[in-house]
Amino acid sequence: MSEPSPAAMNPTEKRAALSVAGIFSTRMLGLFMIFPVFALFAEAEFAEVTGTQIGIAIGIYGLTQALLQIPYGMLSDKYGRKPLIIAGMLVFMAGSVMCALADSIEMMILGRALQGMGAVAAVLMASVADLVSEQFRLRAMSIVGITIGLSFTLSLIAGPVLSAWFGVRGIFWVTALLGIIGILLVLFAMPKIQNQAFQREAETDLSQFGEILKNPQLLRLDFGVFVLHAILTAMFVVLPLALRDGAGLDSLQHWHIYLPVMLLSFVLMVPFIIQAESRDRMKPVFVGAIAVVALMQLGFMNFHEGFWSLFFLLLIFFTAFNLLEASLPSLVVKLAPADKKGTASGVYSTSQFLGAALGGLFGGYFYQHYGYNGVFMFTSIIGLLWFLAAATMQKPMPLSIASVPVGQVAENEIEDLQNKLLAYDGVYEVVILPEEQRAYFKVDRKVQNEESLIRYIQQSKVSH
Repeated sequence: MSEPSPAAMNPTEKRAALSVAGIFSTRMLGLFMIFPVFALFAEAEFAEVTGTQIGIAIGIYGLTQALLQIPYGMLSDKYGRKPLIIAGMLVFMAGSVMCALADSIEMMILGRALQGMGAVAAVLMASVADLVSEQFRLRAMSIVGITIGLSFTLSLIAGPVLSAWFGVRGIFWVTALLGIIGILLVLFAMPKIQNQAFQREAETDLSQFGEILKNPQLLRLDFGVFVLHAILTAMFVVLPLALRDGAGLDSLQHWHIYLPVMLLSFVLMVPFIIQAESRDRMKPVFVGAIAVVALMQLGFMNFHEGFWSLFFLLLIFFTAFNLLEASLPSLVVKLAPADKKGTASGVYSTSQFLGAALGGLFGGYFYQHYGYNGVFMFTSIIGLLWFLAAATMQKPMPLSIASVPVGQVAENEIEDLQNKLLAYDGVYEVVILPEEQRAYFKVDRKVQNEESLIRYIQQSKVSH
């Protein structure tokens, strides 16, 4: 029997989780509030704008985010988390102001690229690892993840409303204001980081890239999140136009469909999450959701006219989308090597942002040359390819990654200590890094927790 963990995070850990979640939300809202309105704005505002340019403007933030998130994380190890977060938020604000003042689609594209250059996501996740003890990191990361999902939902509702009140340029000014709020949260809400260190569970180790990129199970997940965000971004090249032309909704009314769709989709996905996580049916639920996403693209291709047809298609799509968004990071943890979670997550996030960038580009291209049906044919095909790739994935075990201090361990003692620890129930992988004086585990948390692992290590070292 493992000893019970402390019941709750301490006040500093709660403050860390909530402040980082708040900073994340300011960026998420700023990046996504234009999704439901930008295509309508660009067609009306810029003479002779092309569909490809619209798509690039929507998704270009993903390219710069993908290129810079890992360097930001590495710089934060050297110069500190808070200075890098503030620098990123200032860059994000500069991009927002450029978009607000843009008098051409080219300037708008540059502004969106500059927004993406404020790539602080990896630094924020490392800050959580710095500020929250091991046994509560999963809980803190969950708070951040839930906030990101809610921010995306809010952005689809707030975008059309703010557009009606202040215009799309006003949305970018609001986004710049959100950047200021994010900086204030860093300065006054986020706890001071006393003992910053490289966080292997949250940061990328470049020396591990080769192994991660050769792991076929993780590559399936990287391809999956790439496709999922390519589909999402490509859809929003044409979805505002379909709601206007097919459902007869002006831009202010678009929230009438997004609000009930998003709320209902969160409710509908809960039974599937329970089936996947609690009843060990992750693979069939996961692969089934991918099939639904692909099928809905075919539905959009044939039924993008009429309020209720679009409502139904969006409801089913976002139920599957939200389920996949929640499942993919969990699968990365389940399938990543015990000491390579940070690098696996870094490659995964980079794939996600590249998917957004290329989804915007190709969504815009196919809209320009083949109309709505061209976009949804593209998204259907890449969705099908993902389904085929996911169908051959191994069944994931219900495991988590944990790390605990081990003190000094001699090189000739490592293998013996690993074998002893692997003999305990619920422990499936052990990696001891003597230079860090830490052990990394793949464990079933229903059987073991950090406290029991520490106790076992102490017993094993004494017996040795």
